[in-house]
Amino acid sequence: EGFSSVKCFFSLYRFQACVYFASVFQAMSCGIHYLASVFMAVTPNFVCGFPGNVSSVLFHNSSASSIEDIWTLWTSPENYIVIQLENGEIWELDQCSRSKREASLDLAYEYKGNKSVFPCSDGFLYDDTKWKSTVVTQWDLVCDREWLAKLIQPTFMLGVLIGAVIFGDIADRLGRQRVIWFTSAGQFVFGIAVAFTFDYYSFVIVRFLLAMVSSGYLVVAFVYVTEFVGIKARTWASMHVHAFFAMGIMIVALVGFLVRTWWVYQIFLSIATLPFVLCCWMLPETPFWLLSEERYEDAQKVIDTMARWNKVSTPCKVSELCSVQQDDLASGTTGDDDTSSAKKHNILDLFCNWQIARRTITVWLIWFTGSLGYYVFSLSSVSLGGNEYLNLFLIGAVELPCYIIACVAMDKLGRRNTLIPFLILSALICVLIMFIPQDFNILIILANMAGKFSIGVAFGLIYLYTAELYPTIVRSLAVGTGSMMCRVGSVVAPFCVYLRSVWIFMPLLLVGIMALLSGILTIMLPETLGKPLTNTLVEATEMGRNKKSWSEKTPPAHSGAALEKIEMFGQERVSTDK
Repeated sequence: EGFSSVKCFFSLYRFQACVYFASVFQAMSCGIHYLASVFMAVTPNFVCGFPGNVSSVLFHNSSASSIEDIWTLWTSPENYIVIQLENGEIWELDQCSRSKREASLDLAYEYKGNKSVFPCSDGFLYDDTKWKSTVVTQWDLVCDREWLAKLIQPTFMLGVLIGAVIFGDIADRLGRQRVIWFTSAGQFVFGIAVAFTFDYYSFVIVRFLLAMVSSGYLVVAFVYVTEFVGIKARTWASMHVHAFFAMGIMIVALVGFLVRTWWVYQIFLSIATLPFVLCCWMLPETPFWLLSEERYEDAQKVIDTMARWNKVSTPCKVSELCSVQQDDLASGTTGDDDTSSAKKHNILDLFCNWQIARRTITVWLIWFTGSLGYYVFSLSSVSLGGNEYLNLFLIGAVELPCYIIACVAMDKLGRRNTLIPFLILSALICVLIMFIPQDFNILIILANMAGKFSIGVAFGLIYLYTAELYPTIVRSLAVGTGSMMCRVGSVVAPFCVYLRSVWIFMPLLLVGIMALLSGILTIMLPETLGKPLTNTLVEATEMGRNKKSWSEKTPPAHSGAALEKIEMFGQERVSTDK
């Protein structure tokens, strides 16, 4: 049924298909910028700099004429290099300090005499065999400045959080089209500007702005395409916005493999989606937003254009649509005082009783866990051993089939019955990885791909499931607060990855515990497959208490004509962000 819906969408709705692919193409740039730091901010092997010219270098039992010849033998940060300068001085070079031997004439690796310890006032020497330049090597973000390097990804994710809130509100006020124009151009401009920043602080500020526009685009583009896509194909179309995001991750791996200088790498990533920036001005405003702003003539023009593209002989008339909607509104106000009231709902309504409060806590935990697991698996992929570029590429590629599986499973098995096993499977995979010997690189990589696959299914499914669990009066609020928890998870994820320095399996342990807890709590959530959407908190509570009786209830009455005409605009919307 799902595949037939997609086929119907592409065959009957040519205009919507063109708008869809043009819009989600730029979603690749969001995936690009979200994960660009995995190679741009990598820390290579390094030692403290030294004063003077080197005559000989010693590393354990190996000698060389230059430090560059030693890097292939470097195995641990605890190692040090012994050098002899042309003036006869002998120095021991550690990563964050250097020691001058006081009374040594012979060049030997082991020395137990007196040494004078000095700070790294002459800078650092970096291993450039893999990367010619990174932001770490350019601004010496090591030793006492290492914490600055570790803030690069969290500050970006903070920009993602703020940008989604700001641009989501602006899109409701000024329209989706204008925000898509601005954020698309902003991604290109700020992406290029990052490559030409002159110090660490300007780099972080410009990256923060880049994060805001990238997040803003992803949120608004999701709403934009769902307002154009018909009801039958909306699940598949919305889920595969994430697939284009994953393709952006794959591009990061490819460009990282080909370009080893960070600012050139950043420029190549930024121009990857330049064609969309040049043509995004051609995208129309959504008729749904135009109607909400009472711009009926503009809405009619867009509808007529859609009709010509889709070869519809009798296009919808805005006047007919408005009259149908007004009739529905009038009948609705006489039948339900709760929905017609002007009461403003707030976050406390998500905790109005024990049933709804428990549901809210569980949903928030799933959002947080999904985002945490998604970015822990993605950011950790370059540290798994083997080829880090191939690892990241595979971690992105594994998402493509996972969204297809999610779409099929959620329509066949149900939302809850799909979510529970994949969350628990994620936890089991995290535990399994801990027992795989570190020498089995291929097995470790495959297990991490399986973990990313399972958490990706859960992460993609929770968007729609949240919207179906809550009534109309607080549905947007529920999805919005859940999305905020998702972004909190993305901010925490980089810090979680840094815990590898404490224990290599600490990030996996945390993700596994959260996934297992989320899976267990999900058992208490009601199934929503085939159920009518609720309108009031009383109905939503009843759905959780008595699943059987609620499934037998008929959906609220609506005008068939209204539903038929509003379908092309996409009346039900869900806001999302990675």
